[in-house]
Amino acid sequence: MKTKLLLLLLLAGFVSAGAFSTHIIHAQEAPKRIEITAKRFAYEPGEITLKKGQPVVLVIKSLDVAHGLRFRELNLNAKINKGGSAELPLTPDKTGDFVAHCSVFCGSGHGGMMLTLHVVD
Repeated sequence: MKTKLLLLLLLAGFVSAGAFSTHIIHAQEAPKRIEITAKRFAYEPGEITLKKGQPVVLVIKSLDVAHGLRFRELNLNAKINKGGSAELPLTPDKTGDFVAHCSVFCGSGHGGMMLTLHVVD
């Protein structure tokens, strides 16, 4: 009788653990990846809209020379080597419009190289 009760308790424990681990997997969904291309004094896309609190990874690729992507207000900065890529994980915690500039001098049009991030509720 004790053996059956012990087996029943073990089975209930496994079922509970399985249900709990499934819940954890759903809670840890992979962040959305957004690809950005930097070339000839522009980012493509030039504007991105995100939801506040939603984790994302900005994947920046450079197709010509070295570039950077810097959001001063968000304290984010990435440098991308010529022909390379960089990843910038981000979970926006406030709404608004945030403008990034190239942080690596890339030529005569460097000053106009911008990307706008719109963060909404």
